[in-house]
Amino acid sequence: MKIKQLALAALLTSVGASALAQAKEQFFPLLSFRTGAYAPSGVPWANGFVDYFKLVNERGGINGVKVLWEECETGYATDRGVECYERLKSKHGGATVFQTMSTGITFALTARGAADNIPILTPGYGLSESADGEVFKWSFPLAGSHWTSADTQLQYVASKLGGLEKLKGKKITLLYHDSPYGKEAISVLTKRSKIHDFELAIIPVTHPGVDQKSAWLQIRQSRPDFVLLWGWGIMNSTALKEAQATGYPRTQMIGVWPSGSESDVKGVSGAEGYSAVLMLPGPGSDSAIVKEILTKLHDKAQGSGPRAEVGEALYMRGLMNAMFAVEGVRRAQERFGNGQVMSATQARWGYENLSLDQKKIDALGIGDIMRPVFTSCKDHMGPSAARAYTWTGTKWQLSSGWLQADMSLLSPMVKAAADKYAEDKKLDRRLEADCQS
Repeated sequence: MKIKQLALAALLTSVGASALAQAKEQFFPLLSFRTGAYAPSGVPWANGFVDYFKLVNERGGINGVKVLWEECETGYATDRGVECYERLKSKHGGATVFQTMSTGITFALTARGAADNIPILTPGYGLSESADGEVFKWSFPLAGSHWTSADTQLQYVASKLGGLEKLKGKKITLLYHDSPYGKEAISVLTKRSKIHDFELAIIPVTHPGVDQKSAWLQIRQSRPDFVLLWGWGIMNSTALKEAQATGYPRTQMIGVWPSGSESDVKGVSGAEGYSAVLMLPGPGSDSAIVKEILTKLHDKAQGSGPRAEVGEALYMRGLMNAMFAVEGVRRAQERFGNGQVMSATQARWGYENLSLDQKKIDALGIGDIMRPVFTSCKDHMGPSAARAYTWTGTKWQLSSGWLQADMSLLSPMVKAAADKYAEDKKLDRRLEADCQS
């Protein structure tokens, strides 16, 4: 009898240990938009996210902690994004972090995330002034924002002319999606226009962007030297078609990363010569991580979406966004316990103490498409780099070296906007002691 009792106790201990091991899961909600007007952009983005999470689990998890994710469909609508946040924030032991995949949803969730002590990650998009970590304790526009996108986009235009001083007297038109995302470009370009003495015209395009006749009538009449395209979804291909119909050279159209995916240009007659400046990352079909995903997932019929999209621009964006989510947790484990599930508060420390040097990004298989990223309590963005790509008719071809956002220009803008936000919300800037906690 005693032997049976001991055997039963051993069995229960084994089952308990097994259950505990299975309980080691880090939960990442995924706000996706696989339906609606912007689905062509949202689907590959979400597939990249999911494939990266699957790959992390194939690699053994985050130091043994498995990744658990759950998608919630927003249709790129702000109200649905808020509903998804409220539905998922407390599931599976609590959300680690939210990535909104929408600037409008970011605006709606910034204060909620802070109130709930849940980090909000917006790599390459979102609220640009949230780079100021002393005001935005829970927000992280890692590796770039819309303001850095605008700055590097204009730098690329200047490089085509022979330097920033050559912008003087030029006519530049901003054709933008009339949403929080598109409007983010205006302040940076307006400031640059005053510094470099070029003429800036701004033309909004209403959602979803299929009606651009009046916009292109204005462009035909003014004949700007360059059109900066800040589109999203079907707005981008429509703009390229209207440019061809109007006779405006696509070689003088420059987009930003939401206007530089394969879905924007494939099958669009006359898109050849159009360029887009892509915030980290760009296309990466030759990257080591892509080859690993194809081998470990798609060759085994376990990949998300079609094999052909692996390595495309928006797929890689999803991949890199998921990488930031995971690496923030890995960094937090270095302080709070390797192989342990991190709370949202512990993960927040990881996101504001990221240290992704060249050796680390090489080891992750992304050293060719990424630049090192470092954050701090004060700087929730880190260095921001972009490269330009030109559409050849069959693929995106690299057409610039790394373009670095000019923080001597942008940092005062970030601080001023963050100060105003703090004043409006009655927030105090963080003290040094809080940065150490």
